[in-house]
Amino acid sequence: MATKAHVVSMSAFRDNTAEHRYELDASDGKSFAEYRDLAGVRVILHVETPVDARGKGYASALMKHIVDEARSTKRRLRASCAFAVAYFRRHPDTADVQA
Repeated sequence: MATKAHVVSMSAFRDNTAEHRYELDASDGKSFAEYRDLAGVRVILHVETPVDARGKGYASALMKHIVDEARSTKRRLRASCAFAVAYFRRHPDTADVQA
């Protein structure tokens, strides 16, 4: 059974620097990715989506926004959590931002 990908606007994406996390607002809740900056690399520590919103593509949309932001700011990323590692494996086109 295929899941329908939900479109989330770029305006719903933000880097909450005070909390050291990226956030993506959707009608089902807020997905987020916690990070830490180490030696010029942004390490994605944890990606989470509310239980009721899982399986709708929000975490993948969040990761895509993170990658796009990294490209525009020339930032390097490293995945530390299982979801981010799997996302990078599924998207070899992200190699340019991976540290």
